[in-house]
Amino acid sequence: MKTVGPATGSAAPVRLTSYARGGGCACKIPPGELEAMVAGLLSPPSAAQALGGDEDRLLVGIEDGDDAAVVRTGDGTAVVSTADFFTPVVDDARDWGRIAAANALSDVYAMGGRPLVGLNLLGWPRDVLPAELAGEVLAGALDVARAAGCLVGGGHSIDSPEPLYGMAVTGLVDPDRLLRNDAGRPGVPLTLTKPLGVGILNNRHKRTGEVFAHAVAVMAALNDKASADALEAGAVCATDVTGFGLLGHLHKLARASRVTAVVDAAAVPVLDGARESLRAGYVSGGTRRNLDWVRPHLDAGRAGEDQLQLLADAQTSGGLLVAGEIPGHPVIGELVPAVAGTTLVIR
Repeated sequence: MKTVGPATGSAAPVRLTSYARGGGCACKIPPGELEAMVAGLLSPPSAAQALGGDEDRLLVGIEDGDDAAVVRTGDGTAVVSTADFFTPVVDDARDWGRIAAANALSDVYAMGGRPLVGLNLLGWPRDVLPAELAGEVLAGALDVARAAGCLVGGGHSIDSPEPLYGMAVTGLVDPDRLLRNDAGRPGVPLTLTKPLGVGILNNRHKRTGEVFAHAVAVMAALNDKASADALEAGAVCATDVTGFGLLGHLHKLARASRVTAVVDAAAVPVLDGARESLRAGYVSGGTRRNLDWVRPHLDAGRAGEDQLQLLADAQTSGGLLVAGEIPGHPVIGELVPAVAGTTLVIR
């Protein structure tokens, strides 16, 4: 895409990823730092107590790092609410909007819900980048929201140093059929519904300008069918794999469920080109921080550093990680009884 450069007036390609230090979900605050930040919020008074002691209304809150909050409405349904935004993960503005919308909607699907309405969250360096590019971001997001049957009702924008985009999404979920982090049980297989490697390929794209259309397609794909299939299979435990990588999100799930997760590294699907790009050094700082965070809880077995970095790769709009077998998707491991001090085992 070419546009008129705002400073020079000359036609020049705009590389959105060059305007951000990080990219996609790799720009998340590291998981260890984030948990330290919110630790005080887990102390009384809780959100439920603030609502008058009606503890049953807040079905899912901050305690186990689930993908969204869930509040019972009192009429047999529950509201699921989430927000997600990040800096550019690709240079194409419309693709960035598509990916960011799919990523935000994924949090609702990861809870077993269906999205109803999304609100745009936009930060734009208006003196640096043309408004037309922001319009392309919003248009891409609208395309994906429409495909999901989700309305888009405005939102909020600010003038910011870096471009930022995402959505706040509200949906509905059956409170008796939730997918949550703390419901995993020993003996249940683990299924992953999208391949890993988008973080590595996005890092290569940011540094070289190479475009990986297959990675874009994976990130822009909705997790709606995977969520419906998980519910149909009777699953009660799931999360989506985003910025904390497969190992980070699986660690949180195993810790919340008081089990240990065993991963069959050879069974984990990987995008074409990701392994080669990893060996070439295209690894994000977010991926390295993910691996550092889980190491104290990890029995890596014979897995080498490259394999571990791939399993910790900071994904953007990744697949669902489901405790249960989902037809058409690979089983990558299982949950077993808790091993003291270890939430993750690689075999």
